[in-house]
Amino acid sequence: MGRWFAGEPSGKLRVVALRRASQVFFLLLFLFLLLRTEFRGTVGAGGDVRMHWPVRLFFEIDPLAALSNALATHALYRGLLWSLIILLPVMFLGRFFCGWICPMGTIHHFFGNLRSEKKRGKQGIEANRYKPWQRTKYVILIAVLVAAVCGTGLVGWFDPFSLLVRSMGLSILPGANYAANAGLNGLGHSGVGFVQAVGMGLHAALAATVLNFKQPHFRQGIYLGLIFFVLLAANLRVTRFWCRALCPLGALLGVASQWSVFGLHKDPASCDKCNRCLLHCQGGDDPIGAVPWHKAECLMCMNCLDACPHQSLEFRFFRKEAEVAGPNLPRRKVLTGLAIGIAAVPLLRANTALGKSRDERLIRPPGALDETDFLARCIRCGECMKVCPNNALQPALTEAGLEGIWSPVLTPRIGYCEPSCVLCSEVCPTGAIWKLTPQAKGWVVGVGEGNAPPVRLGTAFYDRGRCLPWAMATDCIVCQEWCPVSPKAIYLQEVEELDADGNKKLLKQPHVDPSRCVGCGACEYACPLQEHPAVYVTSIGESRSPDSQILLTRRKGKAQS
Repeated sequence: MGRWFAGEPSGKLRVVALRRASQVFFLLLFLFLLLRTEFRGTVGAGGDVRMHWPVRLFFEIDPLAALSNALATHALYRGLLWSLIILLPVMFLGRFFCGWICPMGTIHHFFGNLRSEKKRGKQGIEANRYKPWQRTKYVILIAVLVAAVCGTGLVGWFDPFSLLVRSMGLSILPGANYAANAGLNGLGHSGVGFVQAVGMGLHAALAATVLNFKQPHFRQGIYLGLIFFVLLAANLRVTRFWCRALCPLGALLGVASQWSVFGLHKDPASCDKCNRCLLHCQGGDDPIGAVPWHKAECLMCMNCLDACPHQSLEFRFFRKEAEVAGPNLPRRKVLTGLAIGIAAVPLLRANTALGKSRDERLIRPPGALDETDFLARCIRCGECMKVCPNNALQPALTEAGLEGIWSPVLTPRIGYCEPSCVLCSEVCPTGAIWKLTPQAKGWVVGVGEGNAPPVRLGTAFYDRGRCLPWAMATDCIVCQEWCPVSPKAIYLQEVEELDADGNKKLLKQPHVDPSRCVGCGACEYACPLQEHPAVYVTSIGESRSPDSQILLTRRKGKAQS
């Protein structure tokens, strides 16, 4: 083992090549699972609407998501126990996950290696020295964990996997999909036989592998993409700025690595202080001689071994040299993190309407927990939004207040909830959307679970001043035709009205039966009035909140509220 990680030329090349191969493998695996977070089958009562790939894998091995989920709920949701596979080895080997596995780290590693005027010569060496601002990530870690204890999932704003899936799944991949389709369609309609054949062939191959089955559109996609690209651009100034300064998962692993028995050994006798080990250091952990090595910052990239011309560096077990064993946080930083975490929840909730007065368009996916529990568990990863076959789930902006930014909301004008689809509950890694079956959802005829009522997302209402049969004496029954429940929640009543010329006209005017409506949004989606539909769905009547009800329940022939 000593020779494998020593500074000898054959050993250092082998270990760096192995690390690069590991990074490429896990990045490709992440991208593959992200692309597979899409349903390509037939959605219907007889269709097999479920995921066939472990698309939650990277969230299930995320110790930060597991810890915040446990603190918020006093339990650990299914699958998150796998995070111990990462956390336990870190306690013996250091932050190998950041340098060898994490796809977010790999992307930043690549961009951090791009040439920049700010990182040339002495500037580059100085940029890779340890800086006190690298402690910021520990402040963020403390803040999000304290916020989790207080009942909010703010960890999702900073968790690297949530950030990566949210940015790529809701912004970058949809944009790339649109650009690819536009380019290939342009080739297919070029009028040149050979070019057309190539375009059509490429389109068929990519459509079967990486292109979306349907072009997705997400609100705030441009902003999510800009945030991600700004973080990437920061690498032109500081290598792996995200990993060094902001990543709370890296901070958690850094804390766990203080017990590791594997670390960097420096040979002062052979070191001539050339500083070459700093040229490609990814963690800013000071591998140079005559200064302490910051174990909690080292990403185990092994670049320092590759760069050292005198074989003065070596990774070994049970090293005894003096070092900074932990993050070395001043008390002021710890108190700052505690204060931010404690203050975040009341500040974010102060201007958020809850209960009966909350935003009427705050329609959550089927299986979502009550709002307080939902926000405690949801890590804003975007998995449910990406997998939705109708593009109905969108990142929230103001519907759930500041605390609920980027959490999923159903937006019927963009898409509706399919009766037999429960994919969002399958891919949710934290249980914010509880695991459902089509039978438990109860929207499909003949597959309900006993006498249990169906899951309700809300109730549809009509604006009679805009509805064509009501306001303009014009025939239209689109909403009733699209209503997927049986018996239909939208029924028609024939009435005799006068048109503009005073002629009598027989019309069918739609009404909603609230006892049958499940709030799927199909009627609002299908309404031909584009800019502002005549029928709209609100969250009133949703199953998850007993305070958000409008119906009177009948018991023994009496109506009770």
